[in-house]
Amino acid sequence: MDVNTVVIVGRLVRDLNPSDSREFAYTPNGQARANISVAVNTRRKNGDQWVDEANYFNVTIWGKTAESLKPYLTKGRQIAIEGALKQERWQDKETGKTRDRVSIVADNVQLLGGSSGSRMEGGYQQSSTGAAPNYQPMNAAPQNQQNFAPQQSYQNGYQPQQMNGGDYGDMNNFPDEVPF
Repeated sequence: MDVNTVVIVGRLVRDLNPSDSREFAYTPNGQARANISVAVNTRRKNGDQWVDEANYFNVTIWGKTAESLKPYLTKGRQIAIEGALKQERWQDKETGKTRDRVSIVADNVQLLGGSSGSRMEGGYQQSSTGAAPNYQPMNAAPQNQQNFAPQQSYQNGYQPQQMNGGDYGDMNNFPDEVPF
């Protein structure tokens, strides 16, 4: 079985420009498309010092999610993306060399830093305080998907995950050694 799933949490590199068709446009059949770039910072140790590194990812958001998020996609906004990697290949017209690019096609998008009070509007969960909305399709099964922004604090930062409406059991009864 093949798996192609990626989850990133980072910050938008620039404001979405709705008048630039490379960033936001509608397909001939009327479906919205937004292309954004997300910076994800990581830290690594270089000798005795910690060094911050930024990785940049191109992300495509489709449909009602792209359309609804358009006013909120601003530079510096923290965002969580769950999606799949997509590779594109083409011939460079000038050099004749084959070029390729890997980007992320978003399945779920969540703007982080918003309020916990929310209401349902237009099939998406949206904040009632005017803060950044939490967009996730209503028909997606939230019990089967990762919660990007924990609503409660758990001991040692642990957030239990739900699956098919149940939990993984007593969180204090994990074995001391994992068999893999």
